[in-house]
Amino acid sequence: MYKVAIDGASGTGKSTLAKRAAKRLGWVYVDTGALYRSIGLYVYENGLDPEDADAVSFVLPNVRLELKYEDGVQHVILNGRDVSDTIRLPEISMYASKVSKIPQVRAFLLGTQRDMAKKNNVIMDGRDIGTVIFPDAEVKIFVTVREEIKAQRRYKELIEKGVETTYEDVLRDMRTRDAADASRDIAPCVPASDAVMFDNSDAPLDRAVDMICKIITDKVGK
Repeated sequence: MYKVAIDGASGTGKSTLAKRAAKRLGWVYVDTGALYRSIGLYVYENGLDPEDADAVSFVLPNVRLELKYEDGVQHVILNGRDVSDTIRLPEISMYASKVSKIPQVRAFLLGTQRDMAKKNNVIMDGRDIGTVIFPDAEVKIFVTVREEIKAQRRYKELIEKGVETTYEDVLRDMRTRDAADASRDIAPCVPASDAVMFDNSDAPLDRAVDMICKIITDKVGK
């Protein structure tokens, strides 16, 4: 079984690239960020402080997470409820960033992530897949995007979903989260030493997916 780690900050398009590449190669796609967002949503909905490690750790046994695939699309099920759209709201992004700093949360999700790679060829995207989750991954890619392009893409995505926001708010929130993710003590969002750096600023999507698939197939020999 092969493991591909695609890392990068929020809004770089790494999830879209990973999904498309997995579909093209016939591999399983795993969005690890969705797992952390689900924990963040649970904490948010239960009125907990996402920076209170003791309180968050205490409720983890109440969290049941499943990843289901329908027509190649990943659905995140939190305690029996499909939260695939809800976890993408801006406020949940901030909660996800904060709870992901808690060691007990990372340990809680680590087994779930690694188990999926035992029986399948997987493409997994996140922020620390190549450095922490799968340091032995056969392929490691770190995706970057110029800041203004990244914020514009995220703003458009939220507006299309009916979320009321402004480009300036999206840019500010993105800068805050990126800085927090890159500087945190536990599993910061930084490229692995052997990662291939991939600038996703300008290439059309189909071309970008072509490039990602070539990186993967060149590495694994198929």
